[in-house]
Amino acid sequence: MKRPHVVFFDAVGTLFGVRGSVGQVYREIAQQHGVEVDAGVIDRAFYEAFKASPPCTFPGVDVLEIPQLEQQWWNTIAQQTFDRAEVLDKFEDFSSFFSDLYFHFETAKPWMIYPDTLPTLQKLRSLNIPLGILSNFDSRLYKVLRALDLADYFDSVTISTEAGVAKPDPKIFSIALAKHQCDPENAWHIGDSLQEDYEAANAAGLRGVLLDR
Repeated sequence: MKRPHVVFFDAVGTLFGVRGSVGQVYREIAQQHGVEVDAGVIDRAFYEAFKASPPCTFPGVDVLEIPQLEQQWWNTIAQQTFDRAEVLDKFEDFSSFFSDLYFHFETAKPWMIYPDTLPTLQKLRSLNIPLGILSNFDSRLYKVLRALDLADYFDSVTISTEAGVAKPDPKIFSIALAKHQCDPENAWHIGDSLQEDYEAANAAGLRGVLLDR
């Protein structure tokens, strides 16, 4: 096996994940705004809304506009989630609720680092292999990485909202590779999604590694 010149990691679901479930976190914040809803119902509704949404990408826009566009994209997801759960009309001020929810996810509180994450990153770092993140998450990822004390492990971060394309599009892999001046055959990409990580990386010429816990 040839030593990689750079190893890219997916973020959510690979390095860290939601503590409990999305539904549990949404339910907790909703309760603070006087709305009771079952976490399981929210989990199912969120999955349906998320899968039905277009990629979180904003090609051709000014970089300063991206944070607002990201927030609008997630606001639509949240509204559709609670609408599918049939409790959207229970909120007295949905915009206030959504603001609390959105910024909650840029803190460490709703996230957990998987037990194998730090040993893996430390081992690769000890071998002097550059590391990067290649994720379809939004720009809150920078704050999450700092909050979880993961930021210093990575030499680059490539996210779909800034790249203008999302995995499985091969263009986002090209953008990430260019930051390391690395040819695809010399790079690995590790992630938990068969389509967006493993198959997409292989199609782009990288060595895809599927993480199946």
